[in-house]
This record gives sequence, structure tokens and C-alpha cells, in this order.
Amino acid sequence: MTTTGKSRSPRPRRGRPPEALRLVSAALADRKAVDPVVLDLRGLTAAADYFVIVSGTSDAHVRGMAEHLLAQLAPRGVRPHHVEGLPQGRWVLLDYVDFVVHVFHPELRDFYQLERLWGDAPLVFTAPEGGSKG
Repeated sequence: MTTTGKSRSPRPRRGRPPEALRLVSAALADRKAVDPVVLDLRGLTAAADYFVIVSGTSDAHVRGMAEHLLAQLAPRGVRPHHVEGLPQGRWVLLDYVDFVVHVFHPELRDFYQLERLWGDAPLVFTAPEGGSKG
């Protein structure tokens, strides 16, 4: 391994998503997440294996979903490496290293369009049949 400033090569594709993503999806569904999407970034970037992207309906809803997710995962030993934006509730980023959860206020989700930015990433799953669609 050299230190020439080059980023690590992307992670290879592996099997099924980790159980933690199912816990994340369930916890966010408990709090009525809007338009949930999970993108498989393996093979595209070394930054994370998955992005989980959801919207809330207000700043309080965004904060509430993020706080609920933190509370649901912590007892299972799943703790974030880094959290950003929780006090403001506009865009909360929960970095769990292998996956990153983005909880957006709808205006910011529309502005940043992470799904479009990572458009070549396969969808792992989205809202279940009859799930919330804004």
C-alpha cells in the first residue's frame, strides 16, 4: 500500500446487506420516514457500503427519527462513528462507517439529490408496498 494520496480502491460486491440495515429500516418506519431508499455503494466508493436516505416532514420529525434510530441501535451495540446536524434537524447524518444514514428535511433532500448523485448505485430496497411516499 502506498501513500501517494490515492484513495482506496472501491470495496468489492458482497452478499446480502447487513442485519443492521434491517434494524435501521424498521426504526425509521416506526417513525413514519418518508420515501426511504437504501443505495448499495459497494464497488463504487470506499466511503461506505450503503447510504440510507429518508425524509421527514419537519425539523422536529427529522430530529425525532434520528434520535429514535440512535436509541434503537445503541442497545444492540451499533453506535455511530459520527453524527452531524442533529440540533438543527434539517439534514442529520449518522455515520456508522459501513453505512451512512441521511435524514433530510424535504427541501434539502430535493436540493442535494443524493439519489441522483449516486444514480449508478443499485437500490437495495425502498418503501415497502403501500409505504409512505410523501
